[in-house]
Amino acid sequence: MDKKDYLNLMGIETWSEKAEDDSVTKAKITAHSSLSKDQRWDELEKCAKVCTLCDLSKTRTHVVFGSGNRNAQLLVIGEAPGQNEDLQGLPFVGRGGQLLTNMLRSIGLDREKIYIANILKCRPPQNRDPNPIEVATCTPYLLQQIELLQPKIILAVGRIAAQFLLNTDEAMAKLRGQEFRYHDTPLLVTYHPAYLLRAPREKRKSWDDMLRLQTYLQ
Repeated sequence: MDKKDYLNLMGIETWSEKAEDDSVTKAKITAHSSLSKDQRWDELEKCAKVCTLCDLSKTRTHVVFGSGNRNAQLLVIGEAPGQNEDLQGLPFVGRGGQLLTNMLRSIGLDREKIYIANILKCRPPQNRDPNPIEVATCTPYLLQQIELLQPKIILAVGRIAAQFLLNTDEAMAKLRGQEFRYHDTPLLVTYHPAYLLRAPREKRKSWDDMLRLQTYLQ
């Protein structure tokens, strides 16, 4: 049984089953139209910001679409917006975001030159883990961002981002330190900055991940 079969059993519609007036379907059609790349980015973001496909639309302050260089070689993917991100509409802007910025700077990466997005575009209440319905309805936006960006490498930060992209339930301890492929794109896994703030002793392992990332980008 593949992922689509599981989604169907859960009552979650897949791309082909959604109505033509569904905002995500409109975004998918737009992404393959004759518009320029920048126009496709703009249309996708516009669709995401008015999305009401799951109940998180009722509790969010802002949709956190993503930010950065739309021609970046590196795509960083996190789990979901937190409180600061929800208030500002930007990914990784709280204490964890500051740590992520410093981690990238440690290997000579300017945050403005990369692209950052999340599995979910809206904050789950109390920062709980995303549920399967939220992931299934929101990740098409992320998948189109990846398609538009065509990054040289993807860095998945945190367990949920890594498990979704790799379609696995393996623990972080088994995912770190390896090279994976998301389709044809190299993918590395590291700890989420919020976790590192709670477990600073793990920062050494994260530094090793940054050095590995630097090697790929060189």
